[in-house]
Amino acid sequence: MGLLATFVYLPVFFKLQVANMYEYLEKRFDKKIKMFALILYLLCEIFMFPVLTYTPSLTFATASGLNPSLCAFFLSIVCVFYTSIGGLKTVVWTDFLQFGIIIVSFITLYIIGLQTSGGFLSVWNTAAEGQRLDIFNFQLDLTARDSFWAYIIGSGSTATALIIIHQTGLQKFLSLSNYKDCVWSVVHTVISMSLVHTFCVCIGLVAYSKYKDCDPLTSHLITKHDQLFPFFVTEIGGSLPGVPGLFIAAICSAALSSMSSNLNALSGVMYKDVVCEFLKKKPSDKQATNILKIIVLVIGLLCSCLVFAMEGLGEVFTVSSTIWGITQGPILGAFTLGVLFPKANHQGALYGMLVGCITVAGIAAPAKYYQMKGLLRFPTKPLSTSGCSFLNGTNFVSTNSTTLNQFQPNVIFKTSFHCYPVIGAIVTVIVGLVISYFTKSGSSVHKSFLSPVVYSCLQKKSSGNRECVNGETALELLPKT
Repeated sequence: MGLLATFVYLPVFFKLQVANMYEYLEKRFDKKIKMFALILYLLCEIFMFPVLTYTPSLTFATASGLNPSLCAFFLSIVCVFYTSIGGLKTVVWTDFLQFGIIIVSFITLYIIGLQTSGGFLSVWNTAAEGQRLDIFNFQLDLTARDSFWAYIIGSGSTATALIIIHQTGLQKFLSLSNYKDCVWSVVHTVISMSLVHTFCVCIGLVAYSKYKDCDPLTSHLITKHDQLFPFFVTEIGGSLPGVPGLFIAAICSAALSSMSSNLNALSGVMYKDVVCEFLKKKPSDKQATNILKIIVLVIGLLCSCLVFAMEGLGEVFTVSSTIWGITQGPILGAFTLGVLFPKANHQGALYGMLVGCITVAGIAAPAKYYQMKGLLRFPTKPLSTSGCSFLNGTNFVSTNSTTLNQFQPNVIFKTSFHCYPVIGAIVTVIVGLVISYFTKSGSSVHKSFLSPVVYSCLQKKSSGNRECVNGETALELLPKT
């Protein structure tokens, strides 16, 4: 992920110094590609914002008994308010401070969890006995919901898209003064994301160790999977002063950090590529600032209202991965066509993105429908309520199996949601290359639009002038620091 960003994609964007990533698509292909990608990006942000706000609202609801949707609405209003006032500088500093809160809270929860679960070895052995470490099963089966390869391929492509071609991250990288700082920023991003993911997995194993004999969902202590983590925190830290508050602060920090960054990036893109298209003259700096604030407020309020639809959509992580796969997978494919394939043209990129979106949506939408109707179920890990004293001796033990229905959906709908982004990207690239081959435009591509890893030198057919000199290597084409 970090290597792809450093040597394949970011050198192109940094050298061009585009105001936003969609300018690259317009310069490399045409305006239609840019607008299509912009629409996908807008849809992704509008539907992801309620997902991000709903996650911490579950924590508030568990701790206070308030309605989750109402909590999410007021939390999003707070985020919209400080994002519209502060701008990028405020977003960057709040992200930094919020990351510190997240790490401190994760370390605290993990230490307390280990103490209440008998230590690291006890947690590890319990997880292994309960089949919670099957992630180390390297069998290539993309229909397994949480297999090793499904997670590596899917999460790898998601993280790559988030760092490389998502405006939220790209605008921060391009704001740095030189490419060396940009590379170090990518390194720090990768390390930070790895730390957060590692702590999430470790805390999840601790939670399983605590509830291995009394599953909260099966015993109806909670009603949704998404409520497990807040319930776990109140169980192990409810008697310790400040621990539940620290956890709530961490969850809110993570959500607010993502929401503010997305809103700030989205307002910049909408201003540059939509609003400015309709303005007859360039606005002053003060007018531009006011327009950006209005965009943040309008989009933020719209997204805030959408949180009331979240309760009926299922698990937060599944919903977010599906939205990301349908929208960002094809965009990643379009950028890959642009930077790695000199023969790719605007027709190939346009139809490639269109087919990529339709393909992923054609898999994800029926799969979600079948899950809601109970016709598609993924194998569950063993669960038990044998240790629940309040059930008066009633014991439930599940096995790693699926419920067989008379109607069985096609195997393609069983594809893990982790794989949606990479499916969208691959389909976009393949279709784009095929269509580009049959619709050759004959125009050349300047080397500044291509990744340094593309060694071949291009030659203009019309004049015979070379686009790059003999002997240039990939490293020599990297931006000068």
